[in-house]
Amino acid sequence: MTTLLRRELGDVLRERRRAQGRTLREVSATASVSLGYLSEVERGEKEASSELLASICGALDLPLSQVLIDVSSRMAESEGLALTVALPVPSDVVSASAA
Repeated sequence: MTTLLRRELGDVLRERRRAQGRTLREVSATASVSLGYLSEVERGEKEASSELLASICGALDLPLSQVLIDVSSRMAESEGLALTVALPVPSDVVSASAA
C-alpha cells in the first residue's frame, strides 16, 4: 500500500495539536483557516499549500522544518528505509583523519 504524503502530514499535525491539548477550533482561528478545511488537512483528505502549512505551523508554534522532518521520518519508515543522520564531527577529527 502506498503511503500518501498528505496523510502523514495530517497525522503529524493532528498529533502535535493534540499533544498541546488544543482543539481544531482554536488552531483554525489562530491560523485563519476554516475549521472544516483544517479538519480535512488533518485527515489527509486535502493537500495543504505551503502558505497554509506555514500558517498552521505558526498557530501550533512549530517550525515547519520540524514538521517536515517528522513527516519524512514516517515516510521513510513506511517505505522500509532508515534515515541517515548527519552527526557533527569536530574539525580536529576531520583534519587528523585527512593527514
